[in-house]
Amino acid sequence: MKRNIQVLLLLFLGVGLLHISLLTDLYLRYVRPGLRPALIASGVLLIALGAVSAARDGFPFNRPRAHGDAQDQDQGNDADHGHGHSHAGGPKVAWLLYVPALTILFLAPPALGSYTASRDDAKTPKAPASTTGDSLFPALPDKGVVEMSLNDFSSRAVWDTDRTLKGHTVRLTGFVTPGRHGAWYVSRLVISCCAADAQVRKVRVHGPAAPPADTWVTVTGTWHPTGKLGTDDASPALDVSTVERVPAPKDPYHDVVVTPDSR
Repeated sequence: MKRNIQVLLLLFLGVGLLHISLLTDLYLRYVRPGLRPALIASGVLLIALGAVSAARDGFPFNRPRAHGDAQDQDQGNDADHGHGHSHAGGPKVAWLLYVPALTILFLAPPALGSYTASRDDAKTPKAPASTTGDSLFPALPDKGVVEMSLNDFSSRAVWDTDRTLKGHTVRLTGFVTPGRHGAWYVSRLVISCCAADAQVRKVRVHGPAAPPADTWVTVTGTWHPTGKLGTDDASPALDVSTVERVPAPKDPYHDVVVTPDSR
């Protein structure tokens, strides 16, 4: 690839990283919040490398070649005459490197959603082992609607043999994921580092018809027991009474566990 193309690619990538991590919250679609400083540092470094390369080669990259370079060019031309063509410009496929750089800068891809959730099996967190004989899950408030994360609700709905969900009205927030035969789920994707390691959390909805896929909703209802508790046969489900559309959160992968002590 020609030097000017390489320099412009560095600059575009650097500006794109700074755009999504410093000027906006778009980086939260791809990585955890803690990686923001690393993204900013990477963007600054790429811009600095591009600027140094541009200054070294001259702008607009038409620095006169030294005598030694001219001799090398003459030798290269002689070799090209023997083959009938030149490779100085590099492979044309290298231009495809501009696609991700320009995409980040002008059209940031959306966060993962129902397409990913519908194709991956939901991962229910394992319940912690109890060494004291006490309940693995704290009791829920006796009155009012309990705000819960999908992570907490799913864990209780599968592993809580004490049935702390029974008799409580809960509220969950996530995006709509269509299932088979008209079924649908409230889903979240949680990440450890970046979107590449996303794991699915989803709760089957019994009740109202599904809004469009990827719509963010808050659903209110009561636990719908499914399968034998404490085994992999159980699955999280909710008898839903109300469905409310809500705006998508800035950080779509941040599924906070809400407990009575933190309310």
